[in-house]
Amino acid sequence: MLINADFNQRATVAAHDYDWVASPQPGVERVRLDRVGGERARATSIVRYSAGASFAPHQHPGGEEILVLSGTFADDEDSYPTGSYLRNPPGSSHAPSSPEGTVIFVKLWQMSADEQLKVRIDTRRPDAWQKAADREVCLLHTSASETVSLVRLPAGGQMFSGIVENAEVLVLSGSLVEEGRHHEAGSWLRFPPGEYPQLHASTKGCTVYFRDGDLIGLSSKEVP
Repeated sequence: MLINADFNQRATVAAHDYDWVASPQPGVERVRLDRVGGERARATSIVRYSAGASFAPHQHPGGEEILVLSGTFADDEDSYPTGSYLRNPPGSSHAPSSPEGTVIFVKLWQMSADEQLKVRIDTRRPDAWQKAADREVCLLHTSASETVSLVRLPAGGQMFSGIVENAEVLVLSGSLVEEGRHHEAGSWLRFPPGEYPQLHASTKGCTVYFRDGDLIGLSSKEVP
């Protein structure tokens, strides 16, 4: 299955265009933002658990990245409220569930094979954020190939200052404005190399998930 699989093209999914598709697990639905592969895929998704939904223990050979957007996500180690960020490295396993229901942003098979550490960050903590020029940044992950962070922009703040190598944005609150068009909370955008996205925060500011770096190289990984 190929969904937004050409990483040399811009891809956009607005929140009001979400197409919820039932997963093989009862009580779990997902919006496929991009996907390369079948049920076992290099994928970026919004996933919604109904209250009490759960998965049996399973492994993630290519790693898994999770940002909890609402509700509480849980696994066999702990519970993670809204704002929690998790990185489960390649080869890790877990038994995810949500007693009360949750919506999470999930990325599969997008980690370097040598990544080994589990990461748990509570992005609600004030000390997780640092001032950087005209914005606040919560650094989630950095490596030679990519940087992942949450970014708070003030009213009118520019998202980009020049041409991007690759970039991916999920609007978490507020909206980003592009030539008069508002990308509201829940909107997902991915930009190809060589583009200079003209995006700025609305009059109320905005907070986004932001990933930049070698998205093409990561996307070309073979998924068995």
